[in-house]
Amino acid sequence: QVQLVESGGGVVQPGGSLILSCAASGRIFHINAMDWYRQAPGKERELVAASTRAGTTNYADSVKGRFTISRDNAINTIYLQMNSLKPEDTAVYYCNAGVYTARGFDNYWGQGTQVTVSS
Repeated sequence: QVQLVESGGGVVQPGGSLILSCAASGRIFHINAMDWYRQAPGKERELVAASTRAGTTNYADSVKGRFTISRDNAINTIYLQMNSLKPEDTAVYYCNAGVYTARGFDNYWGQGTQVTVSS
């Protein structure tokens, strides 16, 4: 059983910053991609930032230059540093990981953490 647990969400004023973290635990052999998604009310879930084990990163155009994804492979954790936050960044943020276990490869999601940007 693999679990992804996000933390760090909250309420912040426009222009503010937050850092999210996501820790994977369980009988993990190997993790490939670890990514951040978000879903705003009434909208589809979208990819925000992606990272490979080798350190390659990609970002949605809407967050480029403001968000930074990083990961610590030793502790199976990724982070999302969010700066210059805008009201349109308000959403539930989810962690996603491609994980190899003794049962093979599968995709896992965290429970989500709410980020609200409001004055």
